[in-house]
Amino acid sequence: MDRLEMVRRAVDFIEAHLGEDVTASDAARAVYLSPFYFSREFAAISGYSVGEYIRGRRLYLAALELVRTDVRVLDVALDAGYDSPESFTKAFRRQFGASPAEVRRARRVPKPFLPLNITEQVQGGTKMDVRIENMDAFKVVGVSRRFPGETGYRDIPAWYDELQAAAKTDPALAPLGTVAVCVDDNGTEDFAYWVARPYIGGAVPEGQAVLEVAAHTWAVFTATGPLPGALQTVNTAIFAEWLPGNPDWLPDAPITVENYLPGDMDSPDYRCEIWVPVKPKV
Repeated sequence: MDRLEMVRRAVDFIEAHLGEDVTASDAARAVYLSPFYFSREFAAISGYSVGEYIRGRRLYLAALELVRTDVRVLDVALDAGYDSPESFTKAFRRQFGASPAEVRRARRVPKPFLPLNITEQVQGGTKMDVRIENMDAFKVVGVSRRFPGETGYRDIPAWYDELQAAAKTDPALAPLGTVAVCVDDNGTEDFAYWVARPYIGGAVPEGQAVLEVAAHTWAVFTATGPLPGALQTVNTAIFAEWLPGNPDWLPDAPITVENYLPGDMDSPDYRCEIWVPVKPKV
C-alpha cells in the first residue's frame, strides 16, 4: 500500500480503538510498518504526531460527552485515559481554551477536532538532492539518549548544545558530532539518538558506547543551510514528499544517519547529509 493509504488505514484503526489504550505502536502494527517510520510518516502527511492526534480526538469526544450528558467530569476524564480530574482539566484547557466545567455550562465545544480525512496527493520528490549508494557496515562511537518522536525536533538540538558545552571541559566529548544516528531499537514510539564519530578501533571512552550500522543501500540526501533548520526541513520532506508514493524505493530499516560535513554549521552554505536505508520496490 502507498503511504497515503497507510495513514488512512491507521486513522481508521485509531478511530475504532479510541476507547481503548491505543498507541502509535498499535497503529503501526495494524499497517505493517515499524513505529519509527510510521510515526515520522504519519506526522509528515497529517501534520500531527500520532500522540497529538490520539489525545486531540479523545479530548474532543470527552468535550462532546460533557456537552450532551450529565456524566461526572471524573468519569469523563477516566474514559478519556486520564488518571485524575486535574490532569484532564489541564489538557482540556490547553486544547479548548476553557475548562470542562465552562464547556459544560456553555453546552458548546469551542474548537472541533474531527477525524483526519487524508485526500491530498503526495508525489515522490524528484527535485530533491538525492543519490543512491551501497555501503558496507560501519561502526560509530558516542553517547545516546532516548527521545519521544513528537518532541525530537525541539529536544535534540538542546541536548546537542549541552554536549558541546560539556566538551569544553571533557576531551572525550570533543570529537563527537561528526555523525548522528537515529534508531528505533525496541519498536516503541520513542527512539535512540546517537551523537558520535566514526569508530575504527581502540579504547572506548568512559560513558560512551559503540554502535554498529549494518550494510545497506542508502538514499543519501543533501541539506544546505544553517542547522538545525536545514536538516529538519529536508528530513520532513523525505517522509512527506520523497518516500510517499515513490515508484522505486521503500524504507528498509528503522534507522537514519546524519553525516555532518566540515564547515560552519551556522552558514547559509553549510552542507550535511541524511542517509535513509532503502530497498527496491518489487
